[in-house]
Amino acid sequence: IHFQYCTTVNMQFDLTAGDCLLQVQRSALQFAIMSEPIRVLVTGAAGQIAYSLLYSIGNGSVFGKDQPIILVLLDITPMMGVLDGVLMELQDCALPLLQDVIATDKEEIAFKDLDVAVLVGSMPRREGMERKDLLKANVKIFKSQGTALEKYAKKSVKVIVVGNPANTNCLTASKSAPSIPKENFSCLTRLDHNRAKSQIALKLGVTADDVKNVIIWGNHSSTQYPDVNHAKVKLQGKEVGVYEALKDDSWLKGEFITTVQQRGAAVIKARKLSSAMSAAKAIADHIRDIWFGTPEGEFVSMGVISDGNSYGVPDDLLYSFPVVIKNKTWKFVEGLPINDFSREKMDLTAKELTEEKETAFEFLSSA
Repeated sequence: IHFQYCTTVNMQFDLTAGDCLLQVQRSALQFAIMSEPIRVLVTGAAGQIAYSLLYSIGNGSVFGKDQPIILVLLDITPMMGVLDGVLMELQDCALPLLQDVIATDKEEIAFKDLDVAVLVGSMPRREGMERKDLLKANVKIFKSQGTALEKYAKKSVKVIVVGNPANTNCLTASKSAPSIPKENFSCLTRLDHNRAKSQIALKLGVTADDVKNVIIWGNHSSTQYPDVNHAKVKLQGKEVGVYEALKDDSWLKGEFITTVQQRGAAVIKARKLSSAMSAAKAIADHIRDIWFGTPEGEFVSMGVISDGNSYGVPDDLLYSFPVVIKNKTWKFVEGLPINDFSREKMDLTAKELTEEKETAFEFLSSA
């Protein structure tokens, strides 16, 4: 093949043998780089969040413009007709990075040899359903999916849980896949992080990119604590603390926090549907940071295992912390001073997560 390539190139462009060999080597290297696809699963793939997410994965916005992907779509059997339509649309997008798209309702197919699992699908809370009923339904789902990860996926798989209650669902999946490192499991609080950045940016008349190092502590629920004590904003080319920039402590300790905590409910009330576009953007941000790392001097919020943290959060919870990421490995941001106001908020959301965990594990032990 190399000889035929060289002969053809020399005939067309009159290249020297050395030039030809260099071009063959470059082509071979490029082919080698492009020839190893990663296998990415999205569950709940017939739903609206996945519909907003899949194009970003397929076009290179998440894993890079030179990373081929085998995309696996999983949903429940009654949704397979809808999933076939999603599959057809992905095919019709003619995305060159998508080497294959597989639609299935079978876990043994969906979880096989995965590099990344994005667990979007979960049982939604229905009218009249108590929180313990929601936890019970989702323990069954995420125990099954954790078991499938344990049995079929690569031990290096990165697992991102989106389906609510995301923190406890993530912990359930991790407990059900004991041979996969706990640090490989994370849950989405990036949507809350982005919401907090946006609220600060709107208040100050800057862009969201001008705001960095906000923190979401705790649970992806109404007890979460959006903390801007350590956040910075760029104003007139200079970085200043958010408290210093706004000079409005009452808003930062009141309306700002409740707006972020209740933003999901506000979207549902206005749109009659849950957040999809913003959730998909947050998932893409979350995964991209895992894959490529966080920018120097910046940290992001991510639900991770609490073991070994220095902020007084009990071990063995899936709790949102500020983290930095390098080489696909996250680390806690250490040494941030915590005032009494923050301490109370952080403890409150930890208490809720502890109660959720206890309830879920009662079901887990009997499931």
